[in-house]
Amino acid sequence: MRAPVAISRGVLAAAAALALPLFGCESLSIPATPQVPTWLHHPGGTLSITYRRPLTAESRQQAEVYERGKPAIDVAGRRVFVPSSDNGLYALRVEDGSTIWRFETMGPVQSEPLFDADENVVYFGSNDGAVYKLNASDGRMLWRFATNAEVGRKPVLRNGVIYVTNANDTLIAMNAATGALKWHQHRTPAFGMEVAGYAGPALGRDKVYTAYSDGVVLAYDLEDGSEQWPAVDLAAEAEQQTGGDVPRYLDVDTTPLVARITSGEVVIVGSYAGGVHALDAENGTRAWVNEKAVGVTELVLWEQPEHAPRTGPLPSVPGQRILFAASGLTGLWALDPNDGRTLWRRNLPEGGITAPVPVAGALLVGTTRYGLFLFSPVTGGLIDGILPGGSFAMTPAAYGVRAFVVGNGGSFLGVQVTPPTPAPAQTTMSWLGVKGG
Repeated sequence: MRAPVAISRGVLAAAAALALPLFGCESLSIPATPQVPTWLHHPGGTLSITYRRPLTAESRQQAEVYERGKPAIDVAGRRVFVPSSDNGLYALRVEDGSTIWRFETMGPVQSEPLFDADENVVYFGSNDGAVYKLNASDGRMLWRFATNAEVGRKPVLRNGVIYVTNANDTLIAMNAATGALKWHQHRTPAFGMEVAGYAGPALGRDKVYTAYSDGVVLAYDLEDGSEQWPAVDLAAEAEQQTGGDVPRYLDVDTTPLVARITSGEVVIVGSYAGGVHALDAENGTRAWVNEKAVGVTELVLWEQPEHAPRTGPLPSVPGQRILFAASGLTGLWALDPNDGRTLWRRNLPEGGITAPVPVAGALLVGTTRYGLFLFSPVTGGLIDGILPGGSFAMTPAAYGVRAFVVGNGGSFLGVQVTPPTPAPAQTTMSWLGVKGG
């Protein structure tokens, strides 16, 4: 049974604001295209809450008031691994959100866990400054590595090595089997004001990339940590853009995004003051920059493969890719990943948004004041919105037509997206309580 959901007048007003483009020429760049979801104009009912359960312990009221990070989904094992401000990492059942196990750390857990299905283990960081490796079946700790500063970004894994960053501008490589240090790189944090956040690591073909609070982006050798680029200083570029005035915030807080575009492989990052940049993955030279997309803290690359139309004997719908950039200053941006051109931009509701999450051909976004919203990725058109109680700072995790998230009030929610006609992905979702098409 679906939980009852109501949308207040304030939410409807926020939804209306989100549905409108910003003023200026950028609003004219929205393409006329048949590639929007066919259920774009479905009158409500698209988003629903399948279940809700209190998750975090009462002790959370004395600590972090926001739930951050992002859950990790184990599809085959029907589990969701969820970080929490109550110092715990939870393993929950997808069917009803009930607890399988909970692991206690010495600080809020605000990082996205990494689930490794091959070994059936979970890696994650805590605000206590440590990285943990747990047995995913029972939550038993296999090792703990103290980094000496908050770890709030998702670890990455390749060839038996775990890479993490911490809040002290340090990149660390560890032996995944034992937790032993392999190498580390550190930059002196920037002087002055910093945004509350930092970049995580990203893996390329033979390099690991990250960015720092002083606005520098760097690439390192996976094996020995040696620098592979001259330092790319995006803060200096932002200063040039402002006529020599030093930006208030120098940070590059987005985890780099490695992608292949028409010019080759690039690393895409968001400078808080200097916009979104694409850098050549081999040498760090600039491929393109969108200087208007400032304040960006999250990047997501959305891809839609070529597919047959839903109805009629029409030509196949071509595949496409869109880069989404979430900014607390300037809104939600859709950019062409090949050249950085703005495709569309949407206003923020008061308070900000989470990173956008692809789900069922659309984008799911949480807001810090007005609940959850569903957008068309191609035009930014508003599809639906719900106010399930509380606000959201945690990015939802999604698979098929289902999503999972913890609200700032401490409740774990199962969310469903219901297109009017069954999507092909639904046939593989019976274990999540969704009927096959």
